[in-house]
Amino acid sequence: MALFSFLLTFILARVFVFLIMSKAMPNLYFFVGGTHVHHLNYGIFLLSAVAGYSVFRRPSGRAAEITALMYGVAMGLTFDEFGMWLHLGGSYWQRASVDAVIVISALFGLVAFVRKLKRFEKHHFWAFLILTIVVVGFAAVIYLAGLRLGDMVGQPLHELESNSSP
Repeated sequence: MALFSFLLTFILARVFVFLIMSKAMPNLYFFVGGTHVHHLNYGIFLLSAVAGYSVFRRPSGRAAEITALMYGVAMGLTFDEFGMWLHLGGSYWQRASVDAVIVISALFGLVAFVRKLKRFEKHHFWAFLILTIVVVGFAAVIYLAGLRLGDMVGQPLHELESNSSP
């Protein structure tokens, strides 16, 4: 559950940021006194809430599944901007964020699926199928874009990012 929501959140965050920066959709960014509050902050607050809930309530059953989903969303929001908190003031489009998501996904996969290979339920199959389609689609888009854009991508994305500021 956490891996599913982690990857889905990362992909959706990237899509929304690109659409907002390219002005293909309205600016949904939150500003406080002219300062852009990045979505990694939402992730940090959500991580804190999920951790507190997990420690003090010790959810089980359906509540534990929802907690895992929320944990994945929080991790996705936070690690989508990993490069920005690793290199303060850096660009959103840093490679470090994608690398961190790959490493975290691998760790989630190891933790989540190693102990449950014996029990593969129907709802796991559908979640796995949806996630596979989304990940394959995302990989195809990245691959095709990389073939066409190459070195041209870096500078225009940085310009898009700097031009999208209020």
